[in-house]
Amino acid sequence: MAVHGEGPAGLLLAAGAGRRLGRPKALVEVEGERLVDRGVRVLREGGCAPVIVVTGAAPVEVTGAVVVPNPAWRTGMGSSLRAGLAALPPDAPAVVVALVDQPRVGAAAVRRLVEAYRGGARVAVATYGGAPRNPVLIAREHFADAAEAAVGDMGARAFLRARPDLVTPVPCDDVAAPDDIDTPADLAAFTRPSGDAR
Repeated sequence: MAVHGEGPAGLLLAAGAGRRLGRPKALVEVEGERLVDRGVRVLREGGCAPVIVVTGAAPVEVTGAVVVPNPAWRTGMGSSLRAGLAALPPDAPAVVVALVDQPRVGAAAVRRLVEAYRGGARVAVATYGGAPRNPVLIAREHFADAAEAAVGDMGARAFLRARPDLVTPVPCDDVAAPDDIDTPADLAAFTRPSGDAR
């Protein structure tokens, strides 16, 4: 595990209501583990400390993380990213941002982003089939720009698109998958045997 102030922090966005799913995704259990607990575990095992969880639609208690409520969660993911970045300790040199509804993104993908950062990357993005997805690592000098660009449901995407020159792609196809849980059918698919990335 990264020592506070040395490695990147972790930021788990877990504020949504899961309207299409019918319940907040953070509280959904996959393989006997709540998605919010799994997300925190993955970030910690991937080398992130401390871990911040941004909540909104449902009150969530989480062990091993700092919970930051986002009163503006209804406005979209952008407000959650801004709340999370604002809550990071001042000595956090970078942050890995992950989404609560991607249970096939495991610690191995997070570790690859951390390794890219330690190798000099200032913004690192997990890619699948060459396409940028999540998680994403952002170095501290870009926190303000990422927060400013986070409007509506965009999260970090607008910042990444505006500054492709900064982005280091990190292929994660062999250790993770970006599938997310948006509907009851998606959740059912995750309960069937699969190559779950842990």
